[in-house]
Amino acid sequence: MLKHIVLMKFKPGTTEDQIRDLEKGLGGLPAVIPEIKEFTFGRDLRPERAYDFALVSSFDDFAALGRYRPHPEHMIVLNKVKAMCSEIKAVDFEY
Repeated sequence: MLKHIVLMKFKPGTTEDQIRDLEKGLGGLPAVIPEIKEFTFGRDLRPERAYDFALVSSFDDFAALGRYRPHPEHMIVLNKVKAMCSEIKAVDFEY
């Protein structure tokens, strides 16, 4: 199994509506991308520490993550993330 973790720092001025739209988009991905085995995300309860939002997902293997990344529905959400964030960090590991 592969764990994919993404940490996001929102740009100043990111609105609640934008964050809710991101949450809605992320929430819809597991229903349309069969490679996703686990998918959880949420706002950091103490964003002053470093990041504002985190995503933790699981895939069968690195090849499954590779199929997920270019999926058109994922690309829609990823473009929103890129527009909203000043910083994005990701890590992938097997477990």
